[in-house]
Amino acid sequence: MTPRPYFYGLGKRKTSIAQVRLFQSGSGKITVNQLPLDKYLHGTLIENSMAPLALTGKLKEVDIEAKIVGGGKSSQSDALRHGISRALLLLNPELRGELKQAGFLRRDSRIKERKKPGLHRARRAPQFAKR
Repeated sequence: MTPRPYFYGLGKRKTSIAQVRLFQSGSGKITVNQLPLDKYLHGTLIENSMAPLALTGKLKEVDIEAKIVGGGKSSQSDALRHGISRALLLLNPELRGELKQAGFLRRDSRIKERKKPGLHRARRAPQFAKR
């Protein structure tokens, strides 16, 4: 069996990394880490990750296989959305305007700040005792 050609998109958010394969002329089947999307994510996280497909009207036209590592479910959902957006751009460069205006092509660069010496967390200082 010959492998199906696909479009690849890498999505990132916090410490999550999503490697997305977008197969053209599909039926809308979406798998994440060998599980159906509704078994892996739940509620609004599914809608969030599928937003680029809904925006461009490709929800039932493509199949998606994704491998996601790191982070929590919320950041994995955002990483998946970023990866799908980048793969859609390779599929059809004319979608760039729509995806860019919705903010799906921008990598959300907010990550956890490092802990500083002498502090409890990044900025949380020990409680001051007057006496």
